[in-house]
Amino acid sequence: MTEASDTPEVRERMNTEARPPFRAEHIGSLLRPGVLLQARSGVRDGTRSSDELRQLEDEAILEAIALQEAVGLEGITDGEFRRHIYFGHFAAAVAGFEEMEAEMAFRDGSGSSMSYRTDVVAGKLRRVRGIASAEYEFVRAHTSRTPKVTLPSPGGMHYFRWRRGVSERAYPDVEEFYADLAGVYREELADLAELGASYVQLDDVALALLCDPARRAETVARGDDPDDLIDRYVELTNAALADRPDGMVIGMHFCRGNNQGKWLGAGSYDYVAERAFSELDVDAFFLEYDSDRAGTFDALRFVPDSKRVVLGLVTSKTADLEDATDIERRIGEAAEYFPGDHLSLSPQCGFASVEEGNPLTPSAQREKLELVVEVAERVWG
Repeated sequence: MTEASDTPEVRERMNTEARPPFRAEHIGSLLRPGVLLQARSGVRDGTRSSDELRQLEDEAILEAIALQEAVGLEGITDGEFRRHIYFGHFAAAVAGFEEMEAEMAFRDGSGSSMSYRTDVVAGKLRRVRGIASAEYEFVRAHTSRTPKVTLPSPGGMHYFRWRRGVSERAYPDVEEFYADLAGVYREELADLAELGASYVQLDDVALALLCDPARRAETVARGDDPDDLIDRYVELTNAALADRPDGMVIGMHFCRGNNQGKWLGAGSYDYVAERAFSELDVDAFFLEYDSDRAGTFDALRFVPDSKRVVLGLVTSKTADLEDATDIERRIGEAAEYFPGDHLSLSPQCGFASVEEGNPLTPSAQREKLELVVEVAERVWG
C-alpha cells in the first residue's frame, strides 16, 4: 500500500473536530523493540540497571512518537513502553495490590490457552504518586500533537483485581472499596489536567467480557449477578469521572482481551449496550469490531448522537492486512445505526497490551496504522 499522507492540509481535512477522538486513531500500545525487552529482562535478573532501562525507554518512545507522526496520527501515546502490561502503571503507583495467579485464561482460535499473573486488591487503596503523569509529560514535551493518556477502567479494577477470600480482608464492605477506587481516579485526572492533559482513554475489559455468555455464567457461579455488575460498573465509572476537569475528553475502549494474539471473551455488545452506551459519562466509545466475535453493528443504536464511536475494524492480533475497500464498506454498514460523521477508525486494540506483544512485525504494525489513516482520509477526507 502507499505511504500515508502527512501534510498539514490532509491533517486539517481529516480532523474537522477540534476535540478528539480524531478520524484516524490507535488504542495506545505499540510493539516494544527487542532491545527494550532485553533491558527490562536484565533489570529483573540484576544484569542491567534501572537507569540504563530508562534511557532505552526514552529513546524507544521518541521513535514511537516519530512513527505515529509519520503515518499521520494526531493522538499520540508513548506506546506504553514503560509498562510490562497495560494496567501495570496503576498498581505500581497505587498502594494496596499484590500479584497472584489470575483466575482467567486467554485463548486463541486454535483453542490453546495461556495463564498469567495479575494484581489483586489485598490492602487499602491509596494513590502514592501519579499513575500516568510522567508518561504524559514525556510525550507532551516531544510532540506538537495531542498526547493521549491511557488508564485501565474502574470496572476492571473490581472485575479482575477483586479476589474473594483476599480482598474482603482489606474491604469487608465493598462499597468502601468502590469509594476509595473512584477517589484514586479523581485525584489522577485532576493532576493530569493540571499538567495540561486533555485526552484520556479508559481501557475496559470488564464490560466487554460481560457480553460473553460463558463469562456471564462464570460470574454467576462465583456468586455475582452479571447485570448488577454492569449497573455497578457504570455507576463506578461515573463516580470516578464526577469531577472531570473542563475540556478533558474521555474515551472508553471496550476490549475482549489482548495478550500475544489471544483473547478472553466473545459476544455482541447487546448485553451491555443500552445501559453502558446511554449512561456512561464519557465522550467516545472505542469498540472492537475486527472479528465476528463482536457481533453486529446493531448495538450502536443505543449510543447517543452526542457521543463519538471509534470503530476497531483493523485487527492488531495478526499480521494479515485488511482490504481498504472492505473497511469502507463496514464503516458504511455501521453508519446505518449511528451517524457517520460521528464515527472514526482504529485498530481494535493495542499491538502490545503485554510487553511480549502480538505476533506481527513492526513493518506489519506500520502498515496497519497507515491503513487506518488512509481509509479515514478516503471516508472523511
